[in-house]
Amino acid sequence: MPPLPWHVRREGLAEAVSFLGLLCGSLGKFATDIILLAQTELAEVAEPHAPGRGSSSTMPQKRNPIAAEYVLAAMRAVQALVPLMQGAMAQDFERATGPWQAEPLALPQAFVLTHGAVRHALFIAEGMVVDPARMRENLDATGGLIVAEAVMMGLAPLIGREAAHHAVQVACDRARAEKIPLAKALAAFPDIAARLDGAALEKLTDPANYLGSSDDFIARVLADAAPLLAGTSAGDREPAHT
Repeated sequence: MPPLPWHVRREGLAEAVSFLGLLCGSLGKFATDIILLAQTELAEVAEPHAPGRGSSSTMPQKRNPIAAEYVLAAMRAVQALVPLMQGAMAQDFERATGPWQAEPLALPQAFVLTHGAVRHALFIAEGMVVDPARMRENLDATGGLIVAEAVMMGLAPLIGREAAHHAVQVACDRARAEKIPLAKALAAFPDIAARLDGAALEKLTDPANYLGSSDDFIARVLADAAPLLAGTSAGDREPAHT
């Protein structure tokens, strides 16, 4: 029981909708990346597919990311309700003459829209189609330039950091100009070729060898999420039909 009459204390309701706005913002980030990664130019992931889902009336080849689009629509709607709820906090005296009437309009919408956004996000996450081969193809598109930092750090103990930085920069410029792999451009430097053979340079320019702490981060997230997922039934994770 609150220590004082709560009629003009609206921070609890405002906080609830503000939290929903933050939650939908996080889901919106996820949905945005799904949409971008599903583009033809990248094509690394796609939403779960069923016949007719996400199709176009004029372009039958399309598989639009409709669940991610719903998440983004819900996010914008919920976040638009946050200032409405916070604006209603300015209640007059001990019994408001009108601000609280805005709350019953915003609260149900915020919860319903957030519920839909969560269900669609779960639908995407659990059925996402991932194309590792395309991911690798995209990583290889620069011929090793994407891991120039790793190459520099790998060369630094051998020829010195400043020399390594200069060599990699010049090699990157040559690789771009001549459209050759970075490993081949590096092999043209006598100081580098004397210390690293072709196989070693290929290994140094392989993105798969420059993952940092990503495996540890993934394990940490999965460990934190395990108790939550264990308490969620499959029926709770079915996509909404909105």
